[in-house]
Amino acid sequence: MAIEYEITEEIDVLSELNGGWKKELNLVSWNGREPKYDLRDWNPTHERMRKGITLTVDEVVALRDALNRLDLD
Repeated sequence: MAIEYEITEEIDVLSELNGGWKKELNLVSWNGREPKYDLRDWNPTHERMRKGITLTVDEVVALRDALNRLDLD
């Protein structure tokens, strides 16, 4: 069974990797479902991807709050 996906919004590129691959934060609809926030590596044409994570809005808010509590200086 093939996985279908549609990047509904490109939010940001966090880093660029070897061969033009980029670690990106996007909104992605997987198999026709409601889009979720998605963090993973994509090739330049968005035809290939590596393993990543998907997050709901509530999970993104929890992650943001956790990151805001870190002392990164």
